[in-house]
Amino acid sequence: MPAITLPDGSRREFAQAVTVADVAASIGAGLAKAALAGRVDGKLVDTSYRIENDAALAIVTEKDADGLEVIRHSTAHLLAYALKELMPEAQVTIGPVIENGFYYDFACKPLTPEDLAAIEKRMGELSKKDFPVTREVWPRDKAVEFFKGIGEHYKAELIAAIPAGEDVSLYKEGDFIDLCRGPHVPSTGKLKHFKLMKVSGSYWRGDSKNAQLQRVYGTAWTKKEDLEAYLHMLEEAEKRDHRKLGRQLDLFHLQEEAPGLVFWHPHGWTVWQEIEQYMRRVYRDNGYQEVRCPQILDRSLWERSGHWEHYKDNMFTTESEKRDYAVKPMNCPGHVQIFNTGVRSYKELPLRYGEFGSCHRNEPSGALHGVMRVRGFTQDDGHVFCTEDQIQPEVTAFNDLVRKVYADFGFTQVAVKLALRPDSRVGEDTSWDKAEDALRAGLRASGLEWEELPGEGAFYGPKIEFHIKDAIGRSWQCGTMQVDFSMPGRLGAEYVGEDNTRHTPVMLHRAILGSLERFIGILIENHAGALPAWLAPVQAVVMNISESSMDYAQSVAKMLQSAGIRVECDLRGEKINYKIREHSVNKRPYLVVVGDKEQAAGLVALRARGNQDLGQMPPEALIQRLSQEIASRGATV
Repeated sequence: MPAITLPDGSRREFAQAVTVADVAASIGAGLAKAALAGRVDGKLVDTSYRIENDAALAIVTEKDADGLEVIRHSTAHLLAYALKELMPEAQVTIGPVIENGFYYDFACKPLTPEDLAAIEKRMGELSKKDFPVTREVWPRDKAVEFFKGIGEHYKAELIAAIPAGEDVSLYKEGDFIDLCRGPHVPSTGKLKHFKLMKVSGSYWRGDSKNAQLQRVYGTAWTKKEDLEAYLHMLEEAEKRDHRKLGRQLDLFHLQEEAPGLVFWHPHGWTVWQEIEQYMRRVYRDNGYQEVRCPQILDRSLWERSGHWEHYKDNMFTTESEKRDYAVKPMNCPGHVQIFNTGVRSYKELPLRYGEFGSCHRNEPSGALHGVMRVRGFTQDDGHVFCTEDQIQPEVTAFNDLVRKVYADFGFTQVAVKLALRPDSRVGEDTSWDKAEDALRAGLRASGLEWEELPGEGAFYGPKIEFHIKDAIGRSWQCGTMQVDFSMPGRLGAEYVGEDNTRHTPVMLHRAILGSLERFIGILIENHAGALPAWLAPVQAVVMNISESSMDYAQSVAKMLQSAGIRVECDLRGEKINYKIREHSVNKRPYLVVVGDKEQAAGLVALRARGNQDLGQMPPEALIQRLSQEIASRGATV
């Protein structure tokens, strides 16, 4: 007689074992129809799962995050079913859920856009047939033989890798059966709002030595409007692609001879410098001393820091005179070396170092993406050496600072996450307990809410992650604050305490923007290339209408330049409407037009981005307006 405890604390008793679907039906017909899965004592299960003992149960519907994941997982199977019906010779491999959707890898002929359209249409037909999705448990060897018998050799290989004697879970819908742990929706009719997005190449088991496969990506949602909103967001994202805009606006380029490394053009480097100088002022105003460390350090240092053991595959290495070196992937070990010069006193703590540290990481070529994911990058990196008592106030102060910086760049929606200890890590559990508790205390003191991410911390310490939301709703993880009890001791960092004995400092690793390359990419996409005036590489363009107003245009441009405004002067013999159109396409914040009338009156005609006619004004008023906007970073005009 199982007793079922529901999320609201109520209990229901049943005379015999019941399924999740049975419990949902006992509550109401509406819930029974809406049920997609269940969570029994914390475990996500099918609605057909039998509950034989007392248990806590939550019915999962489309309103729950779990429900969306089940729908996406089930839609991946629907994709495989449809493709197999259209291409019986194809073999299925794996099809996991990913962010915003799913993919499935197939051994089949190269797929075309027309193939995707046909597969998606067939998926819709299979959905309407509302086939029940049922789970079966088979002995491993039986499953291996079955899949070999139907020509699914990849699937048979996957199952054969499961230890002998174990059972495997299979799911069947209509004529299609697949290996899967589940859970899945009760029937294909629950899968209504999906779209196949693209196809790309992949390799069996991710190894380029193996056979190449066709990877089909798709997205699935619980509601039609959510699917439409997501597709609209993707359209907007394509328009805002920083790689396209970087070329169009002459900001940077990448080329095959330097994979994952950026060539910054004058306009792009102007944006970079504006951001770097802003962050340099943040360093100065918040007690950081700027430092600079070598790019290449001996292997022995990376071994002592723990990077060689836990991070070597991501490091570029070299050899000289029979010594092994690594190009630094992180700045922290170098900052410890600076701390270690001389005897430090507790009176010096907290000691804050900041560096625009150039780092290199051996990212897989397939993961590289414009300036967002590169092999060479610069961080607005900082490290704080402090006592245990100073952790919480330092973390709290940083939490406040990071949000102010994001607001200056126009990002006001910031989500906070706490990444906890990973399986592969250095240090004792007691130190990890203290580090995680210290970060929680700092977040509480800042009045912030946060989500915890078990297992996602760095190998040397847990970290707070700051995720900013852009103009089209995408989330980007930028800033971090990490507490490290291990590296200072591993690298011999000490200070003399108030008790006149030596102590190991705590090391706080912090970054606000993270990779400057990546942050610039985020800014470009957030603003669709139309950077705010304080960041724009060219803040104003002065244009003459006729040859007789050329000298006046030049004098106005010189006035703006003398006031510290980044200005270009366009004196070409083109029609003024052509010039305005061209500079508008290049997303210049302000266009200054002068002709004979403006020259005679000592005025300028001002146009703002977005085809705004701001009328005529004296050059001095123009300078005041632009200078105020630039100084306030657009907060006021």
